[in-house]
Amino acid sequence: MEERLRFVARLLDGEGMSDVCREFGISRKTGYKILGRFKDEGVEALSDRSRRPKRLNRCGRRRSSKPS
Repeated sequence: MEERLRFVARLLDGEGMSDVCREFGISRKTGYKILGRFKDEGVEALSDRSRRPKRLNRCGRRRSSKPS
C-alpha cells in the first residue's frame, strides 16, 4: 500500500504516467487502474484486494453420478 501511495503522490505532483510506471516496474494500464481507484475511493482503495471471484461460474448441466 505504501508503494502505491508513493506512486500516486508522484503522479499528483505532475510527473508523467509513463516515467513513473517505468520506475515502479508496472504497465501504464495498471498505473491508470491504481490512479482511478485512488480518485474514486481515496487512500483505502490502495490496499490489497482479494483475487477471489465475486461469484462462481456455474454451468446449467449437472454431472451424473452414474458412469455412461
